[in-house]
Amino acid sequence: MTALPAPTSTIRRLIDDAESRLAEGPHPGKAGRDAEELLLLALQGQEPGATRAWLIAHEKDSVAPDTALKLDALMKRRLAGEPLQYIAGVAEFYRMLFLVSQDVLIPRPETEHLVEKVIELTPRFRNPRIVDVGTGSGVIAVSLAHEWPSAVVTATEISSAAIKLARRNAERLGFGGCVRFAQGDLLAPVAGEEFDIVVSNPPYVPEPDRASLSVEVRDFEPAQALFAGEDGLEVYRRLIPAAFTVLVPGGYFVLEIGFGQSEAVRDLLSQAGFDGIEFTLDLQGIPRVASARRQAHPA
Repeated sequence: MTALPAPTSTIRRLIDDAESRLAEGPHPGKAGRDAEELLLLALQGQEPGATRAWLIAHEKDSVAPDTALKLDALMKRRLAGEPLQYIAGVAEFYRMLFLVSQDVLIPRPETEHLVEKVIELTPRFRNPRIVDVGTGSGVIAVSLAHEWPSAVVTATEISSAAIKLARRNAERLGFGGCVRFAQGDLLAPVAGEEFDIVVSNPPYVPEPDRASLSVEVRDFEPAQALFAGEDGLEVYRRLIPAAFTVLVPGGYFVLEIGFGQSEAVRDLLSQAGFDGIEFTLDLQGIPRVASARRQAHPA
């Protein structure tokens, strides 16, 4: 008996069916957009470079059965809560596409405020020496190398898998020779060196908040890069005095902070000897970036 050919479907039908299934998942509000993005991923081998506009223009086109199977596999991952960026393997940050995996945090738009603050400070130094502590996928270090070519950028990271990915990102984006990577805890890999600017987006989520996080964050992003003790300040307590030590007089420390942490971070910075403490608000008006200066001359 001759086997019947596998049924085909149209792009529009696949999107509608995918949206219906995803609407029953953990993120129903994103079902339509997710359906389109997942179909684009499934089409990569067949239609490289296809966009959402392409889907609209070709919505009546038939789709090969293997593409429908690929879409089904991708949807199962999304329905389990896996972030779209991990499924795609890339995430956008500062107008560039970075490789991401479950070894690193997905870069957030809020962290762009951190990069912007450092860029604001760099003109105060000639060939500024910058160290990015806990670089993860390398988005901060690479973005700074891109925006300030005269900077001497170093990136530290304790995770061997993360630093390997950060190196790949630097190389594929053309900054492999512009960023030096050093593996180890916080500033330990650069002990004895001096820097004009220390920048970091460290772990700052309190451990008791774990249960309240979305399934995307709680079950898929690396806990080591998220949680910092009972109050979320554990890493700050170690990093802030260490940053003071490696900074030149007149140098700056810029770090991302969590919701409601500004006063505690201010106290830690003051206790370590920093002055000129300022906070940058995110688009929701929340203090998101703390910056402070090591005095140029003793008081």
